[in-house]
Parts: sequence; C-alpha cells; structure tokens
Amino acid sequence: MKLKKGDEVEIITGKDRGKRGKVLRVLPSEERIVIDGVNVMKKHRKASGEGKKGERIEMPFPIHVSNAMLVCPETGKPTRVGYAIEGETKVRVSRRSGKVIR
Repeated sequence: MKLKKGDEVEIITGKDRGKRGKVLRVLPSEERIVIDGVNVMKKHRKASGEGKKGERIEMPFPIHVSNAMLVCPETGKPTRVGYAIEGETKVRVSRRSGKVIR
C-alpha cells in the first residue's frame, strides 16, 4: 500500500471529494484507510453502566484507498506515488515533482 499513517491526502471521489486530511489508520488487508474529518458518521454507543447514558458519537469510518491521493509536500497538489532505490533503501517518490516523500 502506497499510503502510510500520518500522510496528508486529498479525496478524489465520493461525497467528501476535495477534502484534505491526515491518515489516522491504515487497513492493508481490506485496502482501506481512515482519514481525519472524512466519511464521518454517527455511531450509537450503548450505556456502559447504571447511571450512565447512551450517546451518539461522530467518528471517521474507513474509505477505499483508491478514493484518496497523496498530497505532494513540495507542490501541495495531489500526486501519484512511485518508488526509487536510494542507496540500500527503497523510498517513495512523488510522480508530480520527482522528490522523495519522507
């Protein structure tokens, strides 16, 4: 998977198109990511004990990784991700600017 936790991404399709956010969680087996402030839904939480009330909490739910693009740190625009070998290590490279993504 080309996106990692902490990356800034832009949503390219769906109801949240155009929004930007940080990747909070990556689910590689499902090819999904959770992004802060994107695909926010209400979840009903049951009362956890006597004297406590149930509540509705808003939280971001996962979206498919193909619906988001990494934002190039150099240009600030969405970009595809490539790979390059730098010395002994494999690094991610922005296709738009050609710079290494750290």
